[in-house]
Order: sequence, then C-alpha cells, then structure tokens
Amino acid sequence: MLQRLTCVFSLLALVSAPAIAAAPAPKATLSPVPQGSEVAFVKAIQKDLMTRFPTAADAEKAGYFRFGNEDSTGAISYANLQWQSADPQHPSQLWYDVHGNLLGADFSVLQSSSPEPPKQWGVSPGRWVSFREHIHWILVGPNNTEVYGATSAKAFSAAGGNADDPQPVTVVKMGKAKNVADVKRVFLFPSIWDLIVWVKPNPSGAFADKNPLVTPSANAEKDSM
Repeated sequence: MLQRLTCVFSLLALVSAPAIAAAPAPKATLSPVPQGSEVAFVKAIQKDLMTRFPTAADAEKAGYFRFGNEDSTGAISYANLQWQSADPQHPSQLWYDVHGNLLGADFSVLQSSSPEPPKQWGVSPGRWVSFREHIHWILVGPNNTEVYGATSAKAFSAAGGNADDPQPVTVVKMGKAKNVADVKRVFLFPSIWDLIVWVKPNPSGAFADKNPLVTPSANAEKDSM
C-alpha cells in the first residue's frame, strides 16, 4: 500500500514545489492482514469486484479511466472521479496489472465531509490515509499512447488556473503541453481519506505494501507516473 503512495508523491515532488504531502502513514502496529470485522469486508469486495471488474476493459465500460503508469507494485490506476465511496461496491479507483487483470481498489471519503479518518465498514480508521488535493492531466502521446502528469493545486493556481475547475489551457501555460488539443483530460484529485486494498489474494495481507503474487513489468516506475 505505502509503495503506491510513495510513487504518487515521488512524481509530485518532481513536478511541483512544495510537494503534495500525506498525513502520517498508518501505525506500524497495524497488521497488513485483515482483523476482526475487516475480514468480512475484504472477502465481500474480493467477490464483488472480481465479478464486476475483472479486467481493465470492464472498468472502462463502467466509466473508469487510466491516469498513470505502472508503479513499483505492478499496479496501474483507473479512476471514475467519484471521490465519495457510498459503499464498498463503489471504489473510487481500481488498479490493474499490465495485462489488464484486477489487482486492487481504493475507496475514498472527502475530507470536507469527514475531518477525521472514517469509521465505517468495520475497517480500522488507521487504515485510511490522507491525500491533499492536487491536479492530474492526461496528454495525447505518440502512436495513440497517453502521457500522464500531476502537480499541486497551489502550483496550478499560481499558473492562473482554477483548481476547482481545471482547464487544459493552464496545462499549456505551465509548459506541460504544446497546445490545448494535446490535453485529453485534466481533473482535480480532491482532499480525501483513501483506503487501499488488494483485491487479488495477497499472502502478505490485503493491506500489505506489495503482493508477492504480482511481478511488476520491466517498465514499472520508469515513466513519470
């Protein structure tokens, strides 16, 4: 779990100053293995999400889109811009391996509606990590590929943009794209509490940093995100 967070913040450190900061990581005393009522939560989402979103194509049909490159855990993230997960059936992000197989999911609660870590679904509040708001964009790359980038909301605003309603023209002003037509999508990733869970069975535990059953590709973490 923390490996995925590290990848995100490493990117933002490169493209923004100051970098986006996370709240303190979950306490080391929390086992990565689900405890008590967490067991039922994990089993339920594994059964449900593996049935509905087994492949990246299934996620895209449901409105999710890719917004980053493969990270060090072998995961590629997809979001649907629905940052308030009403229940365990509505993850805000899904992540897949390079072959399009489901690996895990993120569930989100807006910090504007919950100043403290959420207490819901039987999951320990210590599992939820804080993300500060920031901006992501997706550019048109060569040969129908995509190029991903991100920056802090502060840096985006300093360039004349509106973080609450980000527009492609600001990405161009920042020198990240040559023209507006090159910007496929730009969006706000708001301040949230984020719960990261392996859906693919993980011998190390559903809340572990990495999954020994997942082998990242040779290109993992080589690109900007």
